[in-house]
Amino acid sequence: MYDAVIIGAGTAGMTAAIYLARRGKSAVVLENNSYGGQIVNSREIENYPGLKSVSGFDFSTKLYEQVTELGGSIEFANVTGIKPELSFDGYKSVLTADKEYKCKNIIIASGASNRKLGLKNEDNLIGRGVSYCATCDGSFFRGMAVAVVGGGNTALDDAKFLSEICSEVFVIHRRDTFRGDAGTVRELNDIENVKFVMNSVPVKLTADENSKLIGVLVEDKNSGVITELSVNGLFVAVGQIPNTAFLKDSGIELDKYGYIKAGEDCRTNIKGVFAIGDCRTKALRQLTTAAADGSVAASSL
Repeated sequence: MYDAVIIGAGTAGMTAAIYLARRGKSAVVLENNSYGGQIVNSREIENYPGLKSVSGFDFSTKLYEQVTELGGSIEFANVTGIKPELSFDGYKSVLTADKEYKCKNIIIASGASNRKLGLKNEDNLIGRGVSYCATCDGSFFRGMAVAVVGGGNTALDDAKFLSEICSEVFVIHRRDTFRGDAGTVRELNDIENVKFVMNSVPVKLTADENSKLIGVLVEDKNSGVITELSVNGLFVAVGQIPNTAFLKDSGIELDKYGYIKAGEDCRTNIKGVFAIGDCRTKALRQLTTAAADGSVAASSL
């Protein structure tokens, strides 16, 4: 029986594994895809303390190596469900298609997936002009024209941040009014290099011969007119989807968006079950907060 089963090998999950290994606790990390999570696709990370610049792949690989060199175990398996309450034998269970992992504690680090636009070559342009995190990647477009897609607070905050470093910022929104804070909208209205593109949706991304983004075609929903915006960066802020479907019928409390209800102590409503990283309710989702969650949960066992 493991002291803990960690679901997800992103920054949060692997940090928890490192802390548990150093404490001499037995743990296994279960990952259904590849280690690293969303950050593995980032071209460059410049906002992690102590690392001036590192690619997402290198950052994730160093975490993976640290886990395994400390004796931690990472297995690739798709978690299909959990039994978070103690059985009569005194253990919890994490279930995969062909195996049951018995443990004393469960640490859920399943992350969240960015909601995409669904455009033809969107995936091919990730890291080559298309981004889902302005805070992470905005500095790479300093002095360039960029666009933000979305109408909520994240999109508005991204536009404000980008306006300080980019030459021009287009905010593309499918409605005629924003869902975000009216105060932020007023601020953006007064910023000279921010332009609103309302009642419009992106319909095509264009790239140069080096497969880098050079433009976004947007369609006016009222007139049907298509306009091309010449931009080098496109920041998609249309929401995230927490990877928590496997928790259905588990008894673990989720909010209305599907995020696991857990505070800064990372404890869920069930004793011995923790939620860390992007899958839990929190105000800021960054590498630093994911690592912090991992250390908090692992130190609480």
